[in-house]
Amino acid sequence: MAQRPMNEDDTLDDFTARQITLDGIEKKVYVMGRGPAVIVMTEMPGISPHVARFARWVRGAGFTVYMPSLFGRDGAVPGAEEGVAVFKRACVSAEFRAFASNASSPVTQWLRALARLAHEECGGPGVGAIGMCFTGNFALSMMMEPAMLAPVVCQPSLPMDEPAGMNVAADELAAVRERLEREDLTVMAYRFDGDRFCKAERFAAFSQALGERFVARVLPDSAANPDTPPFFAQVVASPHSVVTAHLIDEAGQPTLAARDEILAFFARRLLDAPR
Repeated sequence: MAQRPMNEDDTLDDFTARQITLDGIEKKVYVMGRGPAVIVMTEMPGISPHVARFARWVRGAGFTVYMPSLFGRDGAVPGAEEGVAVFKRACVSAEFRAFASNASSPVTQWLRALARLAHEECGGPGVGAIGMCFTGNFALSMMMEPAMLAPVVCQPSLPMDEPAGMNVAADELAAVRERLEREDLTVMAYRFDGDRFCKAERFAAFSQALGERFVARVLPDSAANPDTPPFFAQVVASPHSVVTAHLIDEAGQPTLAARDEILAFFARRLLDAPR
């Protein structure tokens, strides 16, 4: 797969842009690949070249990628001023509950419906999903959809004002734990040790709520790529995006190992599982 520059806007021209209406709500979804479906949910402030690169890695591993446009300018390099504006709009949007500790964001209902559609269209044993940053918790809420088999939680940043908050309704969290145990499933989770927006308290809360089914990986800050777009350098200002902006695409790097572990997790649940 040819590498596209990370410092230029990505045209996303190798994806098929579809307008998908579910539950009466229409969103643009970028689709590519063949095989079981994996939903790639973008981090703040939108589908950046780094997010698109990760989606292409998922495609290359044998999956159909569904990448919904949830906020921001699709394909744009994350600028500081534009990124802050996108972040502020998302914080007051009715779709997201950026400051709710024990309530799920309404957009997760739409994402569950997308998982059902993707499973219908692609077949296989089920669907995988990865959420990052602002969408990090969403893969957990999506476990309420039976087709969801492989949830990945990367640097979950909501709620913004409570380090130990989980942004998932208590009844959903209990149902997710029951399902994980009943179906012998796991949740993979990733963060950097010094992340300002996803602190140790959040992973501790998830571990307490989900038990050993919540498999946490904490990377050292030294593993983060120091060369990041302006939004990450000036606004995020800490190691944060494990498989996108702060990933170092070199053999032996912990972030690349995290990417490979995620792809192997999807393969184990969606490609190697009995059909």
